[in-house]
Amino acid sequence: MPILGIIASGETIAVPLQVEYLVIAGGGSGGDNRGGGGGAGGYRSSVTGENSGGGASAESKLTLNKSTNYTVTVGAGGTFSANGSDSVFSTITSTKGGLGGRLFGSGNSGGSGGGGSLKLGANGDGGAGTANQGYAGGTGANYNINVLGGGGGGGGAGAVGVTNSANSNNGMNGGVGVASSITGSSVTRAGGGGGGPGTSGNQGNGGTGGGGNSGNTGANGSPNTGGGGGASEQNGGNGGNGGSGIVILRFPTAAGTITIGAGLTGSTTTSGANTIATITAGTGNVSWA
Repeated sequence: MPILGIIASGETIAVPLQVEYLVIAGGGSGGDNRGGGGGAGGYRSSVTGENSGGGASAESKLTLNKSTNYTVTVGAGGTFSANGSDSVFSTITSTKGGLGGRLFGSGNSGGSGGGGSLKLGANGDGGAGTANQGYAGGTGANYNINVLGGGGGGGGAGAVGVTNSANSNNGMNGGVGVASSITGSSVTRAGGGGGGPGTSGNQGNGGTGGGGNSGNTGANGSPNTGGGGGASEQNGGNGGNGGSGIVILRFPTAAGTITIGAGLTGSTTTSGANTIATITAGTGNVSWA
């Protein structure tokens, strides 16, 4: 009876260090002057029963070793006229969100693509998303001297940014994000930024975490969501900055104790039999003992 023998001897069976992760990159900034909304940062998750971005299923958990350093980087949101930055945990990299197109410009590709601005000729298309991380941005209105229409919405982790197919003056909504309960409660992150409006048009709404409009400038994406920045209106100010990313790790408390190293900003909590480490900024290493 080998199992009874182990119990009788008082030996402890080691709990494997299997780590679930949610890794979200920084969102792209919104464009200006009827520009496109910024694309959300790439969204990768290994939480059982949940989704990664772009409609993908959860990825596999990572089985890690104790007394080993694993790199973590939390991607910054893109400042005006810039893509976001990648987020990293060990072998997992989530791709930066794409910049929204500026006047007569196309959105950049990214984890989720930036929305296109008012479209002229071949310019003004939405940028492509990254497979299994996020969706494409929407295309802006076709240029018409009589109707200076609005920009397309930035792509989100959960849906494409809306295209201005009716050539209206309104900016289009950003794509929605994806919900995760890795921390114990459901939170939706990585929505695309709203497109900028033309004359007398309405600003597009950001997806959850994505920026809309603030006065005549684009609103910023929410911090630690990877949301895209909102685009500005016609003759307005700058597009909004993208929201910073986040790295969240969950593992059995019995498997070990995590150390969040220098250069990283983070905290830990417990939920049932698990420990959750939430890392909100910086670059550095984590390890377990």
